Amino acid sequence: QLQLVESGGGLVQPGGSLRLSCVASGSTLDYYAIGWFRQAPGKEREGVSCIGRVPGRTEASTYYVDSVKGRFTISRDNANNAVYLQMNSLKPEDTAVYYCAAKRTFLVQRMCVVVRDMDYWGEGTLVTVSS
Repeated sequence: QLQLVESGGGLVQPGGSLRLSCVASGSTLDYYAIGWFRQAPGKEREGVSCIGRVPGRTEASTYYVDSVKGRFTISRDNANNAVYLQMNSLKPEDTAVYYCAAKRTFLVQRMCVVVRDMDYWGEGTLVTVSS
């Protein structure tokens, strides 16, 4: 059983930065693709960024939704069983609850685009971008 805990959310001014962490316990993340998703009030949950499994020593594939390309960076930290989302140049429209999720899949883009059938979800962390 995998448990996911997000942290790093908060209030930030437009143009600012935050780094979200998703730390896993109970099992290794090595066998899972990991995604960051967000849900703003009154909107559906959307995939923000996903990162693939890392079998062997190959670099993990990544996917970003168009609205965050060039601003957000997803990365894995296998030693600490964690995945991070570095968010720069934040905008008010980035305001949402951010969730991480794990899924046993090699289909990284599909995981982010088709937001269903995840194996595990975290509880979320709130990001508010406001002046």
